Amino acid sequence: MSFSLVSNAHLDESSAKIRSKPVPWEGYQRADLVTSEELALIKKVDRQPRAKVESIHLSDGQTYALLYLRLLKKLQRVDTMQCLLVLIADTLLDHDERIPLFARAALSDPDLPYAPLIRTLEAQDDFVQLKSAQILTVLLSSESTPLQHQHLQPFLKVLASLVQSQSSNKRDVAVQCLEALLARPECRRAVWAIPGIIAGFVEILRHKPGPQMSYQVIFCIWLLSFEQDIAEQINKKYDIIPLLITVAQAAVKEKVIRVIVATFRNLITKAPSANLPAMLVAQLLTFSKNLSTRKWSDEDILEDVQYVRDELERNFESLTTYDEYTSELASGHLSWTPVHESDAFWRENALKLNDRDYEQLKTLIRLLDSSDPVVLAVAVHDLGQYVKHYERGKKVITDLGAKARAMELMNHPDSDVRYHALMSVQQLVSHPWSSV
Repeated sequence: MSFSLVSNAHLDESSAKIRSKPVPWEGYQRADLVTSEELALIKKVDRQPRAKVESIHLSDGQTYALLYLRLLKKLQRVDTMQCLLVLIADTLLDHDERIPLFARAALSDPDLPYAPLIRTLEAQDDFVQLKSAQILTVLLSSESTPLQHQHLQPFLKVLASLVQSQSSNKRDVAVQCLEALLARPECRRAVWAIPGIIAGFVEILRHKPGPQMSYQVIFCIWLLSFEQDIAEQINKKYDIIPLLITVAQAAVKEKVIRVIVATFRNLITKAPSANLPAMLVAQLLTFSKNLSTRKWSDEDILEDVQYVRDELERNFESLTTYDEYTSELASGHLSWTPVHESDAFWRENALKLNDRDYEQLKTLIRLLDSSDPVVLAVAVHDLGQYVKHYERGKKVITDLGAKARAMELMNHPDSDVRYHALMSVQQLVSHPWSSV
């Protein structure tokens, strides 16, 4: 685990300025916040040339690791915390072998090394927050045993807010921290339990970031997809499959496509029944055929593309039209596929929408609140087809509150939505009430 894994130009520039700022160490000693021994040690490295500080760290590394952490634990002024965090980061930069010096601080104080760094995460100062996130990532990623809940949980909560931040620096640092942490299975499960992180990833991808940020976010999603329960639920909760296809279609960098296809492969391997239907609805089969004709510099891409394509083709052949319809419903991406306008389909399948306490019908009704006019038009059309082909449909639809919504849609700004709402309401009004 190298310190350079989380790198950010803004943090580097701020660190350079902080290195030359004076800190009132003597004042701390007069106020009995710092002992005379601590003062003597800190003066040797404070605002000294890098080569001199390096030689001190070389000969006295353990003493200084402990000193920095102890001072960080007891001194709360922003400029002092900034200085100490830069000293810790400078100790670790290009010296992974010094990471254990900080871990061993726990032998003299069980609060160390993590408690002061977790506290500084909560600081109002952006630099202090991001620098401590950078250092925590290095230390936690290097642990040889599973991470403890009290260290991981508060850190992940802060990362969730950073990933969703308006600040590009905060998002950048948070994504890099998560990229390093998600290599650990216990971190994947902990991240999955904090909805804000994955919602943040989705939001970043929706705003079409540059290729490097796209790659890093999708790399995080790829790592998450190694967990069985995450692979089963991630698309249902976050609609990730159509989003990744959109990113891949627009991607210019091969590595972005590579990590997306690798994610699809994981989702199919770990949870085929949860993901293959949604992939077919999102037209991944067509896209994977297109990808398999391209020239790639990385052989692995072609192998993964072939795997995804083969699995989709095999699944496509065994898919009934009703499976296709329910997959489309589940994805929320209704479009004018042939089933919607097929009388034969509705004659055969309208009743199936009632299964499991009207589960599919309720899904269809929820789509009447979509913001997409195509989804609205198709959903309200399907409602009319259900009523037309199921004699008690009118009462069910009214009881579930969808009749009122269909009538509202007759005033929708989109002419297509208005037309299909009108046709459906005619079905709802013209059918005689049936006894239940």
